[in-house]
Amino acid sequence: MKKIEAIIRHFKLEEVKRALVEHGVQGMTITEVRGFGRQKGRTDVPRTGEYSAEFLPKLKVEIVLPDSQLEEILDVLIRTAQTGQIGDGKIFVYDLDRVIRIRTGEMDEAAI
Repeated sequence: MKKIEAIIRHFKLEEVKRALVEHGVQGMTITEVRGFGRQKGRTDVPRTGEYSAEFLPKLKVEIVLPDSQLEEILDVLIRTAQTGQIGDGKIFVYDLDRVIRIRTGEMDEAAI
């Protein structure tokens, strides 16, 4: 089993969610996060003076899935979250040793 964490832009969430569900993802967790990478934040110059946002707002999408779905879901994430501009985000993939559904006690793929 794998866990995918994708850091994406806010305005891409609905498109990403819709595509993931269409490709069999049955659940996901969304968290509002802030951070920076090569983009190094941004500087805006409104009327009141220069404003620097070192940590930019993003969304973290977390998905747990069987190994057999990994490549398909990665392709979907890349295709739907990408704008081609710096700051599109990152995808991290982790191996999972165990998943347990608390309500029923089901384990591993049955618990996804």
